[in-house]
Amino acid sequence: MVTDRVLRRAAERLTNSETPLLDARVLLSYAAGTDSRTMFWELTDDELNRFEELVARRAAGEPVAYITGEKEFMGKRFLLNRDCLIPRPDTETVVEDLIETNMLPEPKILDLCCGSGCIGLSLAIFIKGARVSLCDVSEGALDMTRKNAELHGLEKQAEIFRLDVIREPFPSGFDIIVSNPPYIPTAVADGLEVTKTEPRPALDGGKDGLDFYRAITPKAFAALNSGGVLAFETGYDQGKAVSTILRDSGFINVTVKKDYGGNDRLVRGEKA
Repeated sequence: MVTDRVLRRAAERLTNSETPLLDARVLLSYAAGTDSRTMFWELTDDELNRFEELVARRAAGEPVAYITGEKEFMGKRFLLNRDCLIPRPDTETVVEDLIETNMLPEPKILDLCCGSGCIGLSLAIFIKGARVSLCDVSEGALDMTRKNAELHGLEKQAEIFRLDVIREPFPSGFDIIVSNPPYIPTAVADGLEVTKTEPRPALDGGKDGLDFYRAITPKAFAALNSGGVLAFETGYDQGKAVSTILRDSGFINVTVKKDYGGNDRLVRGEKA
């Protein structure tokens, strides 16, 4: 059977996807155990059956990244399970900014609400001397962080532990603290499709979406070294509100950076 025809038929079934042909191509590559950039034309019966099963799961609403158990972020492969949010290109804005602005040869970095570890581990990959601590309240997410640290050979650079950022104190002595916390307002989360497929505790930021920013910011200020940076990913319209939270906690030089779509995405401030 010609692969191109199989892809087109599969894409026609993925009516719930914004990128049906891309999804079909990724799933076909996964079913056949072939790199997605490799062209191939014939499928074995086993490969075709496996592909049909995967397409059915995607047609039922399961995200491709959970089906394949991985997602690319910052050009690197990260393993996933259902306890982790799926990494998104918008989050790369945060990582890129911290890489570009870092002036320290061996910064000590804390990644709060780390999920799969894609933010903190990417910083360790691209800032060779970085020492990164990564924490999350979810043991399932931390399991993925540990596996991703091993995948990228970062076991000696990365310390991974459980932390409830709302209720527990932070360790101290960091040059950079970064977080992509839950930030969707509860009422909004109630109506979103993403909360049906990805872990709601990693999405729901309370009534106005700002609960985690309020809880993290003063503790982060205390945990940072002088001259240290706090960097948050934010929702598309939260830049002003999160900036106010940082200033009220004593941060200076607070700035908002937009993602490539023109939406608020990064709020950062410095500790004098």
